[in-house]
Amino acid sequence: MLLSDDIKSLKGIADKTAESFYSAGLFNLNDLLHYFPRNYESLKEISPIAAIAGDGYVTLKGKVSSAVSSVYRNGKNMTQFSFSDQSGTARVSVFNMPWLKKSLFAGRELIMRVYAKRKGMQVYLSQPKFYTEDEYKEALMHLKAVYPLTKKLNDAPLRKAIEQALVLADDIKEYLPDYILKDRKLISIPEAIRRMHKPADMDEVYEARRRLAFDEFFLFLVKMELLKEGEEKEKSSYIATDPEASFEKLKAHLPFKLTAAQQRAIEDVFADMKSGYCMNRLLQGDVGSGKTIVAFAAALAVCEDGRQAAVMAPTEVLAKQHYDDAVRMSREYGLCFKPVLLSGSLKAKEKREAKEGIAEGRYNLIIGTHALIQDDVIAKDLALMITDEQHRFGVRQRMSLAAKGKAPHVLVMSATPIPRTLGLILYGDLDVSVINELPAERLPIKNAVMSEDEHTKIYQFIYKRISEGRQAYIICPMVDEGGLEDVTNVTQYSERLRQIFPPSVRIEMLHGKMKSAEKNDIMERFSKGECDILISTTVVEVGVNVPNASVMVVENAERFGLSQLHQLRGRVGRGGYQSYCIFVAGKEDEKLGKRTKERLNVLKETNDGFKIAEEDLKQRGPGDFFGLRQSGLPYFKIADIYTDAELLKETKQTVEEVLRNDPGRTIPALMAAIRERESLSYIDFHGICL
Repeated sequence: MLLSDDIKSLKGIADKTAESFYSAGLFNLNDLLHYFPRNYESLKEISPIAAIAGDGYVTLKGKVSSAVSSVYRNGKNMTQFSFSDQSGTARVSVFNMPWLKKSLFAGRELIMRVYAKRKGMQVYLSQPKFYTEDEYKEALMHLKAVYPLTKKLNDAPLRKAIEQALVLADDIKEYLPDYILKDRKLISIPEAIRRMHKPADMDEVYEARRRLAFDEFFLFLVKMELLKEGEEKEKSSYIATDPEASFEKLKAHLPFKLTAAQQRAIEDVFADMKSGYCMNRLLQGDVGSGKTIVAFAAALAVCEDGRQAAVMAPTEVLAKQHYDDAVRMSREYGLCFKPVLLSGSLKAKEKREAKEGIAEGRYNLIIGTHALIQDDVIAKDLALMITDEQHRFGVRQRMSLAAKGKAPHVLVMSATPIPRTLGLILYGDLDVSVINELPAERLPIKNAVMSEDEHTKIYQFIYKRISEGRQAYIICPMVDEGGLEDVTNVTQYSERLRQIFPPSVRIEMLHGKMKSAEKNDIMERFSKGECDILISTTVVEVGVNVPNASVMVVENAERFGLSQLHQLRGRVGRGGYQSYCIFVAGKEDEKLGKRTKERLNVLKETNDGFKIAEEDLKQRGPGDFFGLRQSGLPYFKIADIYTDAELLKETKQTVEEVLRNDPGRTIPALMAAIRERESLSYIDFHGICL
């Protein structure tokens, strides 16, 4: 057998069974060896029912002490019976196993691993797995791997297949030299594969996981280093002539003074644009730190030299905002911008005219959404590509826009503070400039964490601010009433507030299900001060700039990540007025409520997005860092960039050492390992829990 052999080469796997493997992404034996367990089962010693104090898995030995019933509820079969030992009795419920009624009867002795839940004096049992006396003794001596299954892929054939494939573990070639394995205390790849599937104990699992996590980090970082080297060597088709002079024209008209961090970022960008090589830079700055002026400074230099610049924003609202700013600056400051807006909501004729103008070079500043990366958008002379809120775009989308020009400069911007360890992975191919200070005229936002029973105080506070001429945002998790209880939705909330506030208070609602034209119209009216309270979903999270808005209320704040809450908070505090953010925690039990309060207090105590990002990553894990997994985020199946932070640092040092010792990049085993890594079907393995 070979690692590349089809699954069907194994005994017991015919065409129909093979299809179930294919559906899970398992096509050959190499895929199978890298299909790792999601956790491990370890049978504990038998305990009495009376000793069950909380929720969790236990092993019990006793007898069926009642008749066994089987009923159907909501289309599901439920089998129930009482189970007793010398210390007490518990009620067992089993779903979708109707055959149990035939095999169980009062008085039958059982040993089972079961999930126990205590409610007062009563114990409820579910999810039982039954053992004979011999099976129990055997299970006590070993860990049992628990694999992720699908509707088609069942446990028994999967285990048999993996057992057969394990004889090929030694065929997976080791690519790291012995001195690295010894120095980093790493086991070999074949040994790691074997231990993941058949560990003697959890110590073996941890050693195996560490090696495989190291591999994920190592191979990815090597590839990023090679990619970065290639980009650094790529010559640009455009060398800026005198970007400083063009910026002085803009700077003379600015109604504010640049911060030192903004000035440094502009200098970094100009140096890249004059170097003769392609700029590939990330501009990272907290909400409200003033990244946009850096982008316009770069775009102005390009336009002054007779070339084209493009700005891609993640939402039409933000794209329109950038377009309006460019039009205003051109008119008021006498700049050379000839902007055009290209978005999905434009009419067919408007799109056609915009694309023709871009292709002919009549527009030198192209601003839009994902519409910019369509195949029929052809720029005449694109020299600079800027993506705003870069974490919302995948790497492929960035590359698609860059391909519109001949080796253009690339500037990506993000207001999402990235912890240093995450930034190392996420932006390993980019140089980084950080704007780490806010404009001097910005007042720090005042924060509060409140409960649902304090809504009267909240509404009184909002009304007072509105009476002073300010505006307010209220954020709800859902658009309308759905399947989640006690979760606030935009539709019902808007109706409630219209009954609470007097008719003079102008209330609008905004959500993602609306048509683009309707959303843009509502945001424009809010921006002009024609609306007092905007009740919205997180559609306003990114880039919306309304300096007169001074209150942000987030309902069900426990349902958002800290970084997302910080982004929402960034919609206020953008003018010269004192601004406030109120996080309202929904109803939770005592244990969850305490944890929620601890989380939200992080936001109450600091407005520093970088500190918040570190805490968010610690609490939620990298898969949830942006609320949903982003297309640009490297998807490690085993490694975890927070819990494995120290391993990540070690790996980075090792990569630098290996590449330093091989300046020609001629390591064939390493290159082969990278290609193999990209072809494997891995499964999430962020944590090991018993």
